[in-house]
This record gives sequence, C-alpha cells and structure tokens, in this order.
Amino acid sequence: MSGRSVSLTNYHSLLFLQSFIRKPKEIGSAWPSSRFLARKMVQQVAWEDVGAIAELGSGTGAITREIQSHVRKKATVLLFEKDGEMNGNLQNEFPDYLCYQNAVELLKIMDHHRIKQLDCVISGLPFFNFSKELRERLLTQVIDSLKPGGYFIAFQYSLQMKKLLSRTFQIEKIHYVPLNFPPAFVYVCKKVN
Repeated sequence: MSGRSVSLTNYHSLLFLQSFIRKPKEIGSAWPSSRFLARKMVQQVAWEDVGAIAELGSGTGAITREIQSHVRKKATVLLFEKDGEMNGNLQNEFPDYLCYQNAVELLKIMDHHRIKQLDCVISGLPFFNFSKELRERLLTQVIDSLKPGGYFIAFQYSLQMKKLLSRTFQIEKIHYVPLNFPPAFVYVCKKVN
C-alpha cells in the first residue's frame, strides 16, 4: 500500500471519527466500513443488470469505491451523505456521481433526474438509531424507488431490523462480517412486487 493511500485512509478514519463524535446517532460507528464489509456488500449485486443505483449513508466512500469498481460506466449512481464535509469529499472523489445530503428525498431526486426506478439500493444508514418515523420514511423511499425484483442491501450492527425488513422484503440472506469494527450483518433483501 502506498504512502498516499495510507494517509488517505487515516484521513478518512479521522474524518469519520470526528463526525461520529458530533452526531453518533446519525453516523452509527466510530470507524468507516472495512474493505471486507464493502466487498461483501457489492458481491450481492448483479452488476450487469444495474442501470441505476443509490447508496445511502456513503460516509467516506468505503463502499462507494467498491461500487465504482463494479458498476458500468453508463449507470446512474446516486450518493447520499448527510455530513457536509464527508459529502463534499464524495463530490470531489466521485465527480461522475450525483451527491445529495438527505436520503428522505430519494424519490424527489430520482424524479428530478428522470430516473423511474432503481435496480438496487445499498445502505450503511444506522436505521435502528433513528426514530420510528424517520426509519419508516426512509424505508418507504427505498421500497418505492426500487423496481420489482430490485435489491436493498443494507448493513447493520445487529439483527434488530430483521423483523421490520421481513414485513416488506423477502430477506434472501443475512451475512455476518466479523472483519469490521464493529462486526456487521449484511441484509440482502429483494422487493417482491
């Protein structure tokens, strides 16, 4: 690993930690997603079928970099990150992607860009930290944005979301990723109608 990539990794970790200290319920963890978690997330996607995808809670871009290495050049990629500094970094690092702050406006933003449906939504949002109302608003945005048969792939640090997600999606798999801090669960959920 080159000195530049090590210093960039350190910068991303420090930025993430600072954001977590300021707003722990919005960030959810003190450290960015590991490469093991990022890879497990993107391995669940049939990339040849993806024309439009959204990532919610993009943070410092750990999963976004994996998306970038798999997604077709012509695909539309929407990134959502509420933290202003991390959002700015995402815009600089991924100038071809559309970056926004509020994932609750997913459908409105899709409409603005004339995107009818998404093939996949990837999420790093800490759903269980949110109020019930916000959690439901976000999940409604996800459900309504996906095409029938589209996938919602989300990581969480517990299995607390399993019951809620199973009401709306067909949960195909839940992968445990121990090589992350903290260890995480990757939910692979399919929209059935």
